[in-house]
Amino acid sequence: MGDLLQPWHLVVLLVVAFLLFGAKRLPELGKGIGEGLKGFKEGIRGVTEPTPPAPPVQQNTAAATPVSSTPIEPK
Repeated sequence: MGDLLQPWHLVVLLVVAFLLFGAKRLPELGKGIGEGLKGFKEGIRGVTEPTPPAPPVQQNTAAATPVSSTPIEPK
């Protein structure tokens, strides 16, 4: 079976890509793939790094104002 990515395989893939997309589109495709990989790595890094714990919420000890059960009618 052999290795999948031998030098001749890579050359053939580059020639086929050049023929399909042309010289003008290849840099654009490379840039798009690079940006996609960068975003993917940042997303993975965000998943693997633990998030800092949120500060504890302090509850207000003052008495809450009572809510009236009667509806307010417009004038």
